[in-house]
Order: sequence, then structure tokens, then C-alpha cells
Amino acid sequence: MENQQEDESAAADLLRDRFRLSTISIVQSEAKQNNMEISEPIVACISDLAFKYAAEHVAKDLELFAAHGGRKTVNMKDVILCAHRNEHLADLLRSFGNDLKDKDPQSEKKRKKKSRKDDNAASSVLHIPDDT
Repeated sequence: MENQQEDESAAADLLRDRFRLSTISIVQSEAKQNNMEISEPIVACISDLAFKYAAEHVAKDLELFAAHGGRKTVNMKDVILCAHRNEHLADLLRSFGNDLKDKDPQSEKKRKKKSRKDDNAASSVLHIPDDT
């Protein structure tokens, strides 16, 4: 039990650190593009705020949206719904979701399986060519 908690804690720490590094990279890139300088404490503060927002608000909202839909798994529609207050972000997410669907059209559609009865009926049909 303790090992599982330690593993979960280590995984959470790793996720938090990766999120922070990504946020810092984005902040620095945006600052460079806009010819701005941002002090390290401000970058760290932005990173911490972004992580807290994502961990506390976004994750809970996604979980609630999935539960409201009767699912245990979050899907793309939940993510887009979560971003509804930011129209630009919601549009970007919709576009991203459509791109994913275009790359893998079977991901959203369930394949309809043929029954054995259909297979047997198809194999028992004899095709006779017309001699006319």
C-alpha cells in the first residue's frame, strides 16, 4: 500500500515538473516573440498558477463532464466543453479534434461486426454466370 502511494506521488511530481517545464518554455518563447523580458520569479509564478488551475479546475471539470455523460473516460467533447469560456481555445481544440479524426477515421466509429449467420449465408450463395 505504501509503495503504491509512493509511486503515485512520484508520478504526480514528475507530471507537475514536466508541466512546469513546458509552461516555462512557452512563457519564454512568447516573451522572445514579443521582445519582452520576464523575470524568473514571474515565470515560476505563471507556471505554478497554470499547474494549479489545470490540476484543480480543469481536471475536476473534465471528470464531472464525463460523469454527466455517463462515462468514466474523458473524451474530446469534454475537453472542448471545458474550454467553452475561451472561444479561441475551443476553436483550436475543435480543429485539433477534427485533424485527429481525419487521420484515424475508425477511432470514433465502431466497426459493425458481421454475424456468423451473415457469413454463412454469403458463403452458401452460388453465382451462376449468364450464358446469354
